[in-house]
Amino acid sequence: MTAKTTWILDPAHSEISFRVKHLMISNVKGVFTEFSAETSTENDDFSQASISVNINTASVNTGNADRDAHLRSADFFDAGTFPAINFTSDSLTKKDDENYKLSGELTIRGISKPISLDVEYGGLMKDPWGNVKAGFSVSGKINRKDWGLNWNAALETGGVLVSDEVRISAEVQFLKQS
Repeated sequence: MTAKTTWILDPAHSEISFRVKHLMISNVKGVFTEFSAETSTENDDFSQASISVNINTASVNTGNADRDAHLRSADFFDAGTFPAINFTSDSLTKKDDENYKLSGELTIRGISKPISLDVEYGGLMKDPWGNVKAGFSVSGKINRKDWGLNWNAALETGGVLVSDEVRISAEVQFLKQS
């Protein structure tokens, strides 16, 4: 008999970050400081897990207050109108003991599009307080314009200020619920 297990995100040991080219010569990195996620498994087997993620768009932090305010504005996330970025999985396909392909719908600014992400499973471990944790590294890339994040500026020497490609990265731990 299979047992359904719920896992919730351990926010103290998790982060969601992104990286985008600036001036076509270097990367600007940022994080979202407020987010939640939940997954459910059958008998602690993540190969068919369902996953949902909710990110507070106003929590974007690149280490620069002016840039963060611009990212929260209607030019980008429009956090006042669209307070959350959401992801809901369609499938988590096991490729081998450590690697998975995560597919699902990403919703930004009310626009939902399918994406696929690479997932590396770190394993299960019991912490010193007896809690069972599961660790994952997630990576992928999206084209920001697919979600209406179109703002840009042409450079005098050719090219653009901000690239269309955004690299997504997450380091997450989930806590098993009893």
